[in-house]
Amino acid sequence: MSQTTGKGLTYPESSDHTRIWEWLQTLATNADAVIPGSVDVQVFTASGTWTRPSGALWVEVHVQAAGGGSGGVPATTTNQGSCAGGGGGGEYARGVFTATAAGSSQAVTVGAGGTAASAGANNGSAGGNSSFGALITAVGGGGGTAGGAASTGNVSVGGANGGTGGTGGDWRIKGGGGGAGVVVGGFPVKCNQGGNAFLGHGGRATGTASGSDDGFDGDIYGGGASGASNGPSGGSAQPGSAGAAGIVIVYTYKA
Repeated sequence: MSQTTGKGLTYPESSDHTRIWEWLQTLATNADAVIPGSVDVQVFTASGTWTRPSGALWVEVHVQAAGGGSGGVPATTTNQGSCAGGGGGGEYARGVFTATAAGSSQAVTVGAGGTAASAGANNGSAGGNSSFGALITAVGGGGGTAGGAASTGNVSVGGANGGTGGTGGDWRIKGGGGGAGVVVGGFPVKCNQGGNAFLGHGGRATGTASGSDDGFDGDIYGGGASGASNGPSGGSAQPGSAGAAGIVIVYTYKA
């Protein structure tokens, strides 16, 4: 003979071995109490408030910061090139908490993507931080630097560090750094891609060698933008592109 708990754990029942049966019954009943019966998922693509659902056993939180915007480039004349740096990818962090440690509610902040540099020799801005109360914070990717007009060589640094330095959680992954904007012999060398994030790709570098491009936006969630460029045929000032916003995802495992 056997008995079954409310969540399907089956254990043997025997009147010949009462103490063993009672021990198995207790073991199954205790295990049944901590097996999740359902999972509540709350996805935040904008800042808000997380409220702990009733019956919560534990809470798993994923926090992705935003990607950085890329740099712009100035106008160039014939035989000059310019290439701006790409934005860094946002940092990612994950944490698992007991229902008590997670609290009854938490303020959720979702980082905004770093803004694109305005047309000209201007820097892109860093992506915003994302957080789950004071329990986890992930840092946004750095902004790409401006390109300079050059007929020989020039280097513009990509988004610094790819977003590091957050706090809390069990483990974290920093975003990839933005690629540098490089000019060689008046030609832009397109290694100025946006940095990748754990939950989003960076914008790819543009493919035009001689024309003007403003780069590509970062992909959701948390990707950095690729940088702007001007080729040696001359061109007007170009803006950068925008980094992708972050996201916070909260799984609550319920009894």
